[in-house]
Amino acid sequence: MKLQGKKIDAVIFDMDGVLIDSEPLWKIAEIAAFNAVGVSLKPADLEKTVGLRIDEVVDYWYKQKPWGNISKKQVVDHILEEMVRLINEKGASLIGVKEVLNFFRTKNIKIGLATSSYQILLDAVLKKLDIVNYFDFTLSAENLPYGKPHPEVYLLVAKNLGVDPENCLVIEDSLNGVISGKAAKMTVIAIPEKTHELNKKLVLADLRVVDLFQVIALFSE
Repeated sequence: MKLQGKKIDAVIFDMDGVLIDSEPLWKIAEIAAFNAVGVSLKPADLEKTVGLRIDEVVDYWYKQKPWGNISKKQVVDHILEEMVRLINEKGASLIGVKEVLNFFRTKNIKIGLATSSYQILLDAVLKKLDIVNYFDFTLSAENLPYGKPHPEVYLLVAKNLGVDPENCLVIEDSLNGVISGKAAKMTVIAIPEKTHELNKKLVLADLRVVDLFQVIALFSE
């Protein structure tokens, strides 16, 4: 398959805000956890850290408003526990998820997943949405030295798929994710998350679309 003249052998999806409508859930979990340590945040504040690994999010806010008594790891664990609960109770796929996965599967395109979310959340999402079997390889950046915007998670997924990074298509929703995909020398489509203020820097992506159905349409033109 080709997109804008480039050969595409694999598509690599971000997870949060691309496959699952999880950003509202992250806001609930993070606000509750930070409130518990005396850090009062508004939903708009959390847009500053979208796409970062959750330990990096906690580090960011600790540097801004340090707290005592409770460790950063305990805050991370609090957020993760709440996210698993919310995913299981309220998790819903975004429009076009199974359709786009089926589309690439029928075209014999390899399918990967690269997320900054921890493995426990990756597993919870794939199970909740019933999409485990669509992926040839999935990877959490949990145990990598850096999460997005560092490109390592995307490069490792491409390596495990056996595909040259330049022949990979990335589908992202956040600026940090777009930077990560572009740094890996991949073609990047951005689908801006609907609950956030539009980040004008998303023009860094090769293409910007409204939803996953438009991704399918790009290959039908």
